Amino acid sequence: MRLFFALACAAAPLAAYDFEAARGFLGTYCKACHTGKTAVGGFVLERLGDAASLTREAGKWASAVRRVHAGEMPPKGSPAPALEAREEFARWAEGALRGAACAGGVGPGPAVTRRLNREEYANTIRDLFDIHLDLASGLPGDGAGGEGFDNAAETLFLSPLHAEKYMDMAKFVTDFAGREYKPRERIFVARPGAGVTQDQAARRIFETVLPRAFRRPVAADVVAQYVALFGAARRQGLDFQGAVLFALRSALVSPQFLFRVEPANRGAEAVALDPYALASRISYFLWASMPDEFLFDLAAAGRLQEPEVLRYVVRRMLRNDRSLGFAQSFTGQWLHTRELAGEKAPDAKLFPGYAADEELRGDIRFQPILFFREVLVRDLAVLSFLDSRHTIATSNLEKHFGLKLPLNNNARKQPQWVELPEGSNRGGLLGMPAVLAVASYPYRTSPVLRGAFILDAILGTPPPPPPPNVPALEEAHNGSAPRTMRERLAQHRANPACAGCHARIDGLGFALENYDVVGAWRDQESGKPVDTRGELADGAVFEGPAGLRKVLMDRKELFVRNLVSKMLGYALGRGLSLRDSCTVDRIVERLRANGYRAQTLVEEIVLSEPFRLQSAQAESGGRVKTAP
Repeated sequence: MRLFFALACAAAPLAAYDFEAARGFLGTYCKACHTGKTAVGGFVLERLGDAASLTREAGKWASAVRRVHAGEMPPKGSPAPALEAREEFARWAEGALRGAACAGGVGPGPAVTRRLNREEYANTIRDLFDIHLDLASGLPGDGAGGEGFDNAAETLFLSPLHAEKYMDMAKFVTDFAGREYKPRERIFVARPGAGVTQDQAARRIFETVLPRAFRRPVAADVVAQYVALFGAARRQGLDFQGAVLFALRSALVSPQFLFRVEPANRGAEAVALDPYALASRISYFLWASMPDEFLFDLAAAGRLQEPEVLRYVVRRMLRNDRSLGFAQSFTGQWLHTRELAGEKAPDAKLFPGYAADEELRGDIRFQPILFFREVLVRDLAVLSFLDSRHTIATSNLEKHFGLKLPLNNNARKQPQWVELPEGSNRGGLLGMPAVLAVASYPYRTSPVLRGAFILDAILGTPPPPPPPNVPALEEAHNGSAPRTMRERLAQHRANPACAGCHARIDGLGFALENYDVVGAWRDQESGKPVDTRGELADGAVFEGPAGLRKVLMDRKELFVRNLVSKMLGYALGRGLSLRDSCTVDRIVERLRANGYRAQTLVEEIVLSEPFRLQSAQAESGGRVKTAP
């Protein structure tokens, strides 16, 4: 749960507020619809009448907070609280719910069987068979769930369309493997020969390939099923190679391959996760793919639950080139920059230089991804995402920025880690064109979108949705003289329904108005100097990108907590529960104690109870029964 509140509250202690005040708020604004036998939606206020209800009825409280924050409660036409009263209630209730949830200590939370998303499927095929093709584009897209990522179990169901595509893909993959040398050698580790029957050779192949495909040891009776399938194919006239590939095609549509399956914990208490399941959790977190031989060996030796072993594994995996997949997937979804390839692409007519230069577009899209990975690999502070003396640059980006950068002249087209000159205004994520473009309209900048982006993606405090029937912003040339964005928004904010939220959002966005839609620097807008002054609800005044960076660094704890929550949700592949906030608190504390080092963040996630432990079956909602 992420709640919006004034930035001033991040730096100042909360005003006095208690359970009675919260109950009074609900009684004032919700009593008409939510009391007695006729309570709307089964939400009965009487059930929230004591402090113990924060534990007993945590779901109801959480629902109330969400709906109050979103402006859905009380309903339109009923007396409504002021924005400040909404925030005060929501802020107190969130803290009280977290405190109640954490009273019992940190726990593993639910764990569910999940399908590989299309990126994970393609990467697993790549690493299983050494096939380097764009397979992901041939599969249906996966929707975002959980903390906003497409690896969340909540959305990874198996539809009839998926089943059909997986059947087609399995045939394509095995046909391709039969024609190409590297995949063929990866599969055919045995062949019929002197003293080796076809069934014996096939059994040896399945004993080698199936444990890697299913990411765990495979029982003899399962291997026997595939040997029998091989035999049936031979009797239908297929040769040895064709029959083996036919049987492997069946393996590629097995739930054991398509799903990440963890053996059920049938006890009453949480237990250490099965070592092979833990190996998969780590590899799909940091590589979006199957474990390699080293991880399989550690799982077989029972060493993966050892903290020092896990720390070594994390550092080793981050250095591996496959961690680029993690950087691309996490960063592209956290910052929404992968949307630049779709509806967020800058208008080609208004920004022809960007549209016509494929190299520049690629450099812009990959800059935050490569920057993220460098921060991890170099073990820099995660605060580098807010402000940094270094960035990723190429000759194309150097020209786009209008700066002279210390690029290696022998590889100027290649992405390089470079030190920025003083006053470059390019330090951190908010100086990167990809971020600035995705937080704009395709045809113009928007302080509102950029301010909301900072509140949501950077600070984890998203503004509530706009009220219905908000009037559109007037065009820049409505009248005799062009008007700046600040002048147009000033009139928009005169509407009382808009003023409260815009006072918190717009100042952050105005600080970035020196950047146009594609992140190029500008000093004028509509023939007038760009005004980048901003003011927060607590009266703090700042100006331009440098002032904004200082404001954000002053509120770094909000950013760090949001980043921890995002990455924990991504690592677990599910939405975070109230109880998970205890884990977030603990990781934030350890990050703070270790200089906010990036590898500490990843290590602490992998070492956390929700990641390493498996809840009892009753807690996790049961398991999906699967077959070979």
